Amino acid sequence: MEYRTLGRSGLKVSTLTMGTMTFGGAGAFSAVGKTDLDEARRMLDLCIDAGINLIDTANVYSNGLSEEIIGEALDGKRKGDVLIASKARMRIGDGPNDEGLSRYHLIRECEKSLKRLRTDVIDIYSCTNGTARRRSKRPSPRSTHSSARARSAMSAAPTIPAGR
Repeated sequence: MEYRTLGRSGLKVSTLTMGTMTFGGAGAFSAVGKTDLDEARRMLDLCIDAGINLIDTANVYSNGLSEEIIGEALDGKRKGDVLIASKARMRIGDGPNDEGLSRYHLIRECEKSLKRLRTDVIDIYSCTNGTARRRSKRPSPRSTHSSARARSAMSAAPTIPAGR
């Protein structure tokens, strides 16, 4: 596997990324795929064995079920070998502050993601407007980067959706 340095972070990421939009297959995401826990474990093991070290997910994928499946599938094994990238911004509830780029929303969603992923670190946490925070426990309003830099960092490892 070929690896590239992710921006100035010092992180070495595989040139291929494991996309997990199909994990769970709940709600609108059922049209994309319905990967269950056993299949997700098999897919993650294959990717990790091939040297893929970046797993991409989002809080909105199957309303958080994708992150739960990843957390359970990776629980107790190989966590040191894997980097997790997650995102937040899209609507994830019915409340007036259940979407957006406010510190309130991002911190709350990051904390929920950490719990679902069964980890204390999300290695790359990004928002759809191009801002990114690397190796973060919680987002900070001072941690945003220019859109060009964030796009460059995120393009270092293209995502291949699960199930294809």
